[in-house]
Amino acid sequence: MHASKGDRLVTHGRVVGEHDRVVEIVEVLGPNGTPPFRVRAENGHETIMSPGPDTSVDHRRQSTDQV
Repeated sequence: MHASKGDRLVTHGRVVGEHDRVVEIVEVLGPNGTPPFRVRAENGHETIMSPGPDTSVDHRRQSTDQV
């Protein structure tokens, strides 16, 4: 798994009715974009996370528009 600052990690619910959990990567602590990651949830809580197989990376799209 490779990710960058600003990407989102989506941990999929493991049982019916459980929602996905989404956090934003605020710092990559491993070499070359690998885990562990410092992440921030929507409520502002930060933690260090090494994602498992039920987690995917939602890569942040870079804007190509110049203002």
